[in-house]
Amino acid sequence: MRSTWIERRALLRIQHVQPIQNVLRAPLIAIAVLMAGCATHKDDLLSHGDRTMRDIWDQETGGGSGAGGVATGGGAASRQLMDARQVLRRPLTAADVRAIPADNTAYTRTAQNEIYRQFRRLPNPDLVMYVFPHLAGTDPVPVPGYSTVFPLYQRIQYAMPGERVEDY
Repeated sequence: MRSTWIERRALLRIQHVQPIQNVLRAPLIAIAVLMAGCATHKDDLLSHGDRTMRDIWDQETGGGSGAGGVATGGGAASRQLMDARQVLRRPLTAADVRAIPADNTAYTRTAQNEIYRQFRRLPNPDLVMYVFPHLAGTDPVPVPGYSTVFPLYQRIQYAMPGERVEDY
């Protein structure tokens, strides 16, 4: 049995309407999800009760300092934690205080020592030139003799990292 032109036309309408419905469906779902997200309150999602961060810390570390610095936590575990902390809180000796600047300068990176260590200046000797007394200008004006210093090369040259820079 052959389909009539009416049936074919109805089938074309259905095929034409379905993609439009699919295109409209995605934005509507996205809008609905966004509206649901905006409708909730942060305290409903992230309720923490009356506990503060200090309470959580004290609970997770086995107790902590209560009033007057006395441990309020669970006995032996709390005492063990306090002993470990006390070992780490030793005072610096006078020798430690004197050694700190010397120890730090050996490995501390600053902009200045990075530039000077990685990019050393190549030798550029200074030349001293003596200018004899002379007359200068359109009206001959006497200029006394003087010395001036200038580098051999016009620009300062830098070595690449690892390049040999000893005096030649």
